[in-house]
Amino acid sequence: MDYVIGVDIGTQSTKALLVDRNGVIVARHSAGYQLDTPKPFWAEQWPSVWFDAVLECIARCVDAARERNIATSAIRAVCVSSLYGGSGIPVDKDIRPLHPCLIWMDRRATAQVDWVREHVDLGRLLAITGNGVDSYYGFTKMLWLRDHRSDVWANTRYFLPPNAYVIYLLTGEIAVDHSSAGNIGGVYDVERRDWSGTTLDMLGIPATMMPERLVESTDIVGGLLSQWTVRLGLPPGTPIIAGGVDAAVATFAAGATRAGQHVAMIGTSMCWGYINQQVDARHGLVSMPHVFNGRRDMYVFGGAITAGASVTWYREQFCHAETVAAQTLPHGDPHVLLEEAAARVPAGADGVTFLPYLMGERSPIWDPKASGAFVGLNLVHTRAHLYRAVLEGVAFALKHNIEAGRQGAQSLDDRLIVVGGAAHSDLWMQIIADVTGYPVFTIEQEVEAAMGAALLAAVGAGLVSHAVAQGGWSTLVERARPNAHHLAKYAERFKVYVDLYPALKPFMHRLQV
Repeated sequence: MDYVIGVDIGTQSTKALLVDRNGVIVARHSAGYQLDTPKPFWAEQWPSVWFDAVLECIARCVDAARERNIATSAIRAVCVSSLYGGSGIPVDKDIRPLHPCLIWMDRRATAQVDWVREHVDLGRLLAITGNGVDSYYGFTKMLWLRDHRSDVWANTRYFLPPNAYVIYLLTGEIAVDHSSAGNIGGVYDVERRDWSGTTLDMLGIPATMMPERLVESTDIVGGLLSQWTVRLGLPPGTPIIAGGVDAAVATFAAGATRAGQHVAMIGTSMCWGYINQQVDARHGLVSMPHVFNGRRDMYVFGGAITAGASVTWYREQFCHAETVAAQTLPHGDPHVLLEEAAARVPAGADGVTFLPYLMGERSPIWDPKASGAFVGLNLVHTRAHLYRAVLEGVAFALKHNIEAGRQGAQSLDDRLIVVGGAAHSDLWMQIIADVTGYPVFTIEQEVEAAMGAALLAAVGAGLVSHAVAQGGWSTLVERARPNAHHLAKYAERFKVYVDLYPALKPFMHRLQV
């Protein structure tokens, strides 16, 4: 039997899976870490944190293989996917990091956004790249480094996405997959599937800072260097596959490989995306080549910056009693107690609406100065009401993106697949079904991007055909169907949700410190 390892570098942890050529999970491991947030709206990470986690996860999976008497030579490939790395890692001529990576969550480049809007032909930029202008995009973060870290800028040889940097350390080869390149926005020509010399010139970013080699997500970047064989237990030359951006890889893991299929990945953030053959930046969503059939298909998505992060924030700040009480229970999970209480609250949280804009917001409003809010509070409301309102608020953000996506989608399937940590919550899955109107399906195996990376590795190593990969390895299970009564109530509440942001926007901006 042949095996592969799929690795996913996430915002707060790295996960790896060892699977056989049929997608059966043999071993798994994860390693956690903390994001660096030195100032409000800043979010960055030194790449050594990611690399150490990748080494640990791969090594533990290989150890598990040995314990099962699996020869390490039977592990035929490793694929690395990663979070959207924003600016990417600025590295010098010796590929040494010069500065932390400004990740997707970082919103510091607001002045650079203003500069682009004032000095660049926006119509041309949008038409070439299929993407808009916002501090979310990596190219604006690059401009921030140019304006505020002149020493870093002067010594930067390349900007490398997280997975590309890790793969370089493993193989000595530099390559960027097309999904990661496209997600930078502003510098990638979606029609030509190449860096855009035109927009790079318009932005004042040297084309030489973009790595020359662009590859498909299933391509072999290089073989494992012999220096890692003892640490990892893998043979030298083990193929390392390019991978891609985690949201697209998780979408692939859920079996989304044809136009119209759509998947919501709800973890720290929320990404809802669908497969399409064309893009239009005017609809306010993000576009990149898909990680499967990327020469033909685009992955088009929108997202909320703080989805699961909103839930974590609420629990940590306001639910100490539940956290303490859960310690005495077998499951030890305060969310179980919070959901039991929230499930007794009527749909609509008795009039409370939550705006999940705790780090500004991405699509479709694209406002780094947006802020979170509970609206509709009165003395009858409890922590359970507010907890339910948080779950509903993220579901409304999901629907907001779906409505924007409908404008450019060739079609959308009549079911919604949800992956990520939110899929553990029966209550949240029902709320999402009731808000969006879609039956909700989740992956039975409870794995997402790491499984997608493993499948990409199997395709890249020639263990799985494209035809088999198109169906995926994952088994989907139906979790919730829309409740007609709740659907009508949420339709009215969604109108309130959409109207709240423009009404509160002036005050949100005035309250910025």
